[in-house]
Amino acid sequence: MNLLWIRQLVKLAVGVIFLQTLFFKFSAADESVYIFSKLGVEPWGRIGSGIIELLIVLMFCIPRIVWLGAMFGFFTMMGAIFAHIFFIGIEVSQDHGLLFSLAIINLIGCSLLLYTDRERLLKILDQLKKK
Repeated sequence: MNLLWIRQLVKLAVGVIFLQTLFFKFSAADESVYIFSKLGVEPWGRIGSGIIELLIVLMFCIPRIVWLGAMFGFFTMMGAIFAHIFFIGIEVSQDHGLLFSLAIINLIGCSLLLYTDRERLLKILDQLKKK
């Protein structure tokens, strides 16, 4: 069964979510400043995570390294979910958990992308073992 169109749809959805958060991070929106201030990493954490998310989206545009973008996205979203659960809270500035939900959606999307690229990942790991 050809699941290519589902993979493309997941990649598009995850990329759009990452892109829309860039606007809020780079424009120093109140919610972003609040989140990163609460974590004690404002402004470098906000701008740095924005740059990482921009790189993830760019990696999604290059078919050979989509797996790398998905891996960075997976760990970035793990960090975001961890921060929401232990430091920020699920609801931020009365968003009813929207940012937390988007982080979970992106985590699931990146996991699916990694799963669909697992053969390429295994080949890369084999090549690294041989060196």
